[in-house]
Amino acid sequence: MSERFTKGMARNIYYGGGAFFMLLFIGLTVDTVTALPKRENRDKLTAEVAQGKALWEKNNCIGCHTLLGEGAYFAPELGNVYTRRGMGDEQAFKAFFNAWMKAMPSGAEGRRQMPQFNLSEQELDHLADFLIWTSRINTNNWPPNVEG
Repeated sequence: MSERFTKGMARNIYYGGGAFFMLLFIGLTVDTVTALPKRENRDKLTAEVAQGKALWEKNNCIGCHTLLGEGAYFAPELGNVYTRRGMGDEQAFKAFFNAWMKAMPSGAEGRRQMPQFNLSEQELDHLADFLIWTSRINTNNWPPNVEG
């Protein structure tokens, strides 16, 4: 082999590398497109869930909490709160969630305090429905810390 690096060699590396990475990109894109439908949340997006999401946004919950790893890290992750506190029963979770929200701020010394939003029972149920729906999204076990 020649000890010189010629223009032809450089051209072959450029085109060969470009073709390799283009094929790699196409392969990864096909893999993603075929994998996503299997991970899709099959639960229907009901009107209650949509209203809960609207409340989530209106009250800027993401300003303190994270949801599926996105948001602020001041307060706990809520994307998996139903899994952590739901006991497998939606009604039990809603009762827990309503009691928790009504008890805020707790006034515990030295702890971060959540404000009282004065939400109605129906609004709390909608917000709980949104969190239940969110917990059913397949996130490939993200976040890794169960307690968020």
